[in-house]
Formats: sequence, C-alpha cells, structure tokens
Amino acid sequence: MKISEMKHALAGLEAVSFRLPDGTQLPAHFHVTEVGLVSKHFIDCGGVERRETVANFQLWEAGDYDHRLAPQKFLHILQLSEKILGPDDLDIEVEYQQATIGKFGLHFDGTDFQLTTKQTACLAQDACGIPAAEPFALPQLQMAGAACTPGGGCC
Repeated sequence: MKISEMKHALAGLEAVSFRLPDGTQLPAHFHVTEVGLVSKHFIDCGGVERRETVANFQLWEAGDYDHRLAPQKFLHILQLSEKILGPDDLDIEVEYQQATIGKFGLHFDGTDFQLTTKQTACLAQDACGIPAAEPFALPQLQMAGAACTPGGGCC
C-alpha cells in the first residue's frame, strides 16, 4: 500500500483498525509511535547494488486503554511527516511488537488495514545457481472403471 492509498482510505473511515495476518485485531488503544523514512542501500549476492526506500510506521500498544486514534488524527500525523517522507508516494512498511519486532506490508480491505507477511528472497538467483521454478503437472490417473471401488487400488 502506498501513502496516497492510506490517506484516501483514512478519509472515509470513522475508526482505524489494524489486523495481523492471522486475522487478530490489534487492540483499539494502539498508538502510531513513529512515521519515518527507511532507506536501504545494499549489494545483493550477485554483486548488484540496490536501493530501497519505504515509509515506515511503528504501531505500539501500552496500558493506555482509553487511547483511540481517530482517522483525522492519523491523517494529521501523516501530514506532519511529509517533511521527512518527502513528495514521493512511497510503499508503507509497518513495524509491530510481537516476540520480536515484526515487519509487515499493508493492505486495506475496505474496513480494516491488514498487516501482510513479508518474505526474504534471493534477488540474484541466476548468479547463485538457484534453478528457476519449473511448472509441473501431476500424472493423470488411469482407472479401469468409471469409479474407484474399495480394494481396487486406486485410492
């Protein structure tokens, strides 16, 4: 999800709700503790120099059970962060504390913001000798009769 998409979604909401990938809703008293710009400059295992930049939101919860982040307040936080994020319509990455800090993508389903799983990957698979995944077909079962019967060996 991009910043512009989040702003558009927030403008039409009465309440802000986030869900973890397993469907668990974050407590309603969560805080947005940081909005930042995260830049990563790296070399992949194939020797290619790469850069990645995202807008990073950190969500946090504490014993402040009366806290509720209204959509308008979240929009205001995003407006304040424009001097840090700049004019680019960046992808959003979300951090949320679990057993360790979890790093998530973000999707809006029309009601809730869904934290989506992120995966690592080799960006230079051709340089590492990792074969490309090839599609495979399951062999067709040849059956003597039209239906499987007990003891017939087809199941």
